[in-house]
Amino acid sequence: MSDKNLDYWIHDLSPFLLEFPENPLGLEGIRFYGLSYLLGFLFTWMFLYFCDKKEKFPINAKERSDFMTYIILGVLIGGRLGYMLFYDLNDFIANPLLFFRIDQGGMSSHGGIIGVLLANLFFAKQRNYNPWSLGDCLVSIAPLGIMLGRLANFINGELWGKITTVPWAVLFPNSPMSYNAITGYYGIQPRHPSQIYASISEGFIPLIYLQYRFWFTQYSSGQLIGESLILYSSFRIFNEIFREPDAALIMGLSRGQFYSIFILGMGFLIFFKRRKHRALY
Repeated sequence: MSDKNLDYWIHDLSPFLLEFPENPLGLEGIRFYGLSYLLGFLFTWMFLYFCDKKEKFPINAKERSDFMTYIILGVLIGGRLGYMLFYDLNDFIANPLLFFRIDQGGMSSHGGIIGVLLANLFFAKQRNYNPWSLGDCLVSIAPLGIMLGRLANFINGELWGKITTVPWAVLFPNSPMSYNAITGYYGIQPRHPSQIYASISEGFIPLIYLQYRFWFTQYSSGQLIGESLILYSSFRIFNEIFREPDAALIMGLSRGQFYSIFILGMGFLIFFKRRKHRALY
């Protein structure tokens, strides 16, 4: 490792909150990545409970639990299927059972978004809720899950950024060794902590904005859904400038940018279509 690297922090975080000793079941421990999903679902349930108590959106305990089941399935199935279709299509076609190999990782945020929107629609139609109003409630808290997920990506030392010499660059030991003209040496290169950028811009900023809109402003039913998609996709397109592409480019764009264009278009379409509709449960 070059002496120049001494100026950068070496990523040495464990992916485990708690590691288990060797056991017959082969359980490794509690991972931050799995914990981020658990906390995201828990906070969503608590938020729905708070909305009911404040009469912002009435949904009783039984239906909250049922709704969360739909959302969990939407996130997990949509995220996994999205990854297989958007990032690993050839292997998926050759072996569809790879869908169930969650131990090998691979979740798509775009697939998760689509899965959640469909889960929201199915539940609302089944229980006679207005899917737009229910969706507004859901998307106002959804960025919290994105924020936690990106923080977990950083802790895992995955989805790192492009090579850079900014003072806050990070050395990710799992990143490939290479020569780069920017740094002038061969080895593990300092990279943008793009996971942190994404956690703040795709998660924290939309969370603050949408919570403010949800509680303190007037809006037409469905409008927050459109705004949330616009915010996420816009920030994602920008953040991909700093992130190392993890799959082949499409038309010169990273896959994150390419797929986000469609989410952005969907967001604008929903926003302009729904801005004149009044909120109904």
